[in-house]
Amino acid sequence: MNEFDSRAWNWDADGAKLDRARRVAAAIAAQAGPLAGLDGLDYGCGTGLLGFELQPHLGQVTMADTSQGMLAVLRQKIEASGAANVTPLELDLASDPVPPGLLGRFDLVCTLMTLHHIPDTDGILSQFHALLAPGGRLCISDLDTEDGSFHGTEVEVHRGFDRADLAARLARAGFDSLRFCTPFEVVRSAEDGEVRYPAFLVVARRA
Repeated sequence: MNEFDSRAWNWDADGAKLDRARRVAAAIAAQAGPLAGLDGLDYGCGTGLLGFELQPHLGQVTMADTSQGMLAVLRQKIEASGAANVTPLELDLASDPVPPGLLGRFDLVCTLMTLHHIPDTDGILSQFHALLAPGGRLCISDLDTEDGSFHGTEVEVHRGFDRADLAARLARAGFDSLRFCTPFEVVRSAEDGEVRYPAFLVVARRA
């Protein structure tokens, strides 16, 4: 059991997570063009907060994660909602190649607060490119560069991302037409006041 398995059952109780999913979904709808009828993938979906916000607008949506606990909660939510256009999928693109059946399949790939957990940024961007059909859209939302206090310096994750550096990496991976916006901030209390962690959404097109 990993840390996300153990946290899955209470994940949706955090109102801030629900709010950020709504904000990012609204930004994707505004920035990525018409979504109606598109085949989408929510990678690192967790319990499906972002995917379920997008689900009414998409034709089909695959929600993929590596955590068995998160996927168990997701399956319960799919059954309870009766959403016939949602498919859960166990998928680890950080360690495995894109399954042949998923190559070039999706019109939209999105991910929320997942990229900073994946050590090989260039590798996962290449995997996302392989998942998308030509002209498909990649939508990544994650933290801007921070000082390591978001997770704590003892946790081995990326300390957010510099937008210019990420844009260059996306271009090298075969994406163009990049657009950035700031759909939300994570606000936490500290001894000397509030600490704010701004987050970006970048929308890029597979060339």
